[in-house]
Amino acid sequence: MNTTHIILQGLEPIHQRYQQLLQEIADIASAGNVVKLNDSAARFEQVSLDTDAWVSIQELCFKAELDVTALDKKLSLSDFKLLAMDMDSTLITIECIDEIADMQGLKPQVAEITEAAMRGELEFQESLTRRVALLKGLDALALQRVYDERLQLSLGADKMLKALQQAGLKTLLVSGGFTFFTDRMKSRLQLDYTHSNLLEIDHGKLTGKVSGIIVDADEKQRTVERICAELGVTGKQAIVMGDGANDLKMMSVSGLSVAFRAKPVVRAKADVAFNFVGLDGILNLF
Repeated sequence: MNTTHIILQGLEPIHQRYQQLLQEIADIASAGNVVKLNDSAARFEQVSLDTDAWVSIQELCFKAELDVTALDKKLSLSDFKLLAMDMDSTLITIECIDEIADMQGLKPQVAEITEAAMRGELEFQESLTRRVALLKGLDALALQRVYDERLQLSLGADKMLKALQQAGLKTLLVSGGFTFFTDRMKSRLQLDYTHSNLLEIDHGKLTGKVSGIIVDADEKQRTVERICAELGVTGKQAIVMGDGANDLKMMSVSGLSVAFRAKPVVRAKADVAFNFVGLDGILNLF
């Protein structure tokens, strides 16, 4: 492994509670220096890691419910110009379509399809078409109820967005979810760009169909590339966050990919995986 430092962070103060673990990690990594970033984060510098040592550290941290990231260089926010995010279960805590389905009494059936798609076991377009079809006849007012009653930002989302926006990054919300929600997120969080699926509504009822291009994995990647081109930057100047298999293609063109509360297939391929800390954990990497 070509690693210069690792960053450890948790939801609670780590420097007192995990003192023994911190020392154990420093020994395994042959760390030349340990820097306290804040009460909940530390950076181990000048580390020497082989694959076995890195696996051991990951296992120790996961057991302690701490997130650990290995980086081959120190990152600067000035290296990045765009933050691209998935919405459902990434920027927000829910899968909107599952909660809409709950209004129909169909949440278990829809959630099962959602999970299969997120794990990569089912092609996204097929999964979306099947799930939306189950919503046929539902009063469109259910969308507002989901937004008002169930939609919450993920832990640390607000802090992360404010910091990255203040640093000058443009923001893109690209989602296999629906414009009803991404439009409201754009206004609420002052995002620069959004792209998602349009639910077809007729006489106040959902028709069970989506209008236009389905935002699947390929469309997500194309969107990130298109926005980068508009900004005159490369994909390597983008940070991309997601949690499901349909996020992998857009994550693959980024300079920094972040898996948040993600499926194993996504965690394995991302540069950074946050299983415990909030989205603002990314700030400790810079």
